[in-house]
Amino acid sequence: MGRLQKTMLLVCVSVLAAGTATANERTGSLGGASNERVAYVAIGEPTRAPIGWVEFCVEYKSECATKPTAPRDVVLTQKAWDDLVKVNSWANDNIQPVTDLEHWGVVERWNYPDDGKGDCEDYVLLKRRMLMQAGWPREALLITVVRDKRGDGHAVLTVKTNRGEFILDNQETEVLAWNKTGYRFVKRQSQSDQNTWVSLGEPRAPATVSAR
Repeated sequence: MGRLQKTMLLVCVSVLAAGTATANERTGSLGGASNERVAYVAIGEPTRAPIGWVEFCVEYKSECATKPTAPRDVVLTQKAWDDLVKVNSWANDNIQPVTDLEHWGVVERWNYPDDGKGDCEDYVLLKRRMLMQAGWPREALLITVVRDKRGDGHAVLTVKTNRGEFILDNQETEVLAWNKTGYRFVKRQSQSDQNTWVSLGEPRAPATVSAR
């Protein structure tokens, strides 16, 4: 583990160990989520993984060399909700948004933003890693491709819980239920196998993740 990665791990520990006042002030307590009708996006057929994920797995082989496991949803306690809010806020506040073309000179590259810069999928990878380092199950943290409100391809992190599916998003300060985002959900990782991707909702034209 490099120095930057160690720093990120220490940041993760300190973020999740912090008090809950800021989290509750920014997005409200779990009470708002618990009153929502339990909502889950419709799952379709297996589909092709994004090229960015395929290439990420070439670079980070050990992280993708996993076997299928049983799906797991998180029990959404107040502590869990606060952790989601803190991780989402910290990453959004501390990572500088840049496109892959600006950052790497290529159209598409998925990577951890360990240099403090990244685009949407890099935010997702960081949030996912921070939560897993804090003990959250990988099976409940699903990288997801959507069409945003402008119709552009975008990546977010879906968190599956017993109270529905919630979205961590670098374009949104609040943690929202998936059906409150205004996005069209295209595809995401399967809960049982992170290397298998499934379509979401009605079949549409594929989306390319390119937005910040």
